[in-house]
Amino acid sequence: MRSVTYSMGTSLDGYIVGPDGQFDWTAPDDEVFRFWIEDIKKVDVHLLGRRLYETMLYWETADQDPSLDDATREWISLWNPLPKVVFSTTLSEVQGNARLASGSLAEEIERLRAEPGEGEIAIGGATLAAEAAASGLIDEYRAMVHPVLVGGGTPFFPRDERRVDLELVETRNFSSNVVYLHYRVAR
Repeated sequence: MRSVTYSMGTSLDGYIVGPDGQFDWTAPDDEVFRFWIEDIKKVDVHLLGRRLYETMLYWETADQDPSLDDATREWISLWNPLPKVVFSTTLSEVQGNARLASGSLAEEIERLRAEPGEGEIAIGGATLAAEAAASGLIDEYRAMVHPVLVGGGTPFFPRDERRVDLELVETRNFSSNVVYLHYRVAR
């Protein structure tokens, strides 16, 4: 069965977006960006909430910029063809290789898990991930922890007061003082 993973950048105090709505502190250096490129290669489908989908729309036309470096072009070549499922109550259409979810998050994940394939089902966006976590649908948490305290905003982890025991899979320290933490849900 395919794993459902939740990966995002987070501040040390646990927020993916600060109280001012900014997340510029998550901009990756070359080393972290290369890590994300390798990480996306393991994904078969990406589930996104509306806000993250709208943020990631940038990549749909970014390849038109002739000044892009090779790493950025590689990211675009992986991200754009990747199938995406967007969860939104306000969007009526989506662009690129995306479709609007036709069922609930649990129904979509169940359907995707039943499909053939070995790649991961990735979830992006804290609100969507919180819903998946509350239903026990996330198999792995992957946090790219940035050395900054933002004091509030949108939390990386759901605040549902539900205990989830985790097993450490991997850690990695980057030269930029970013730390990658990869945990699997203990079952």
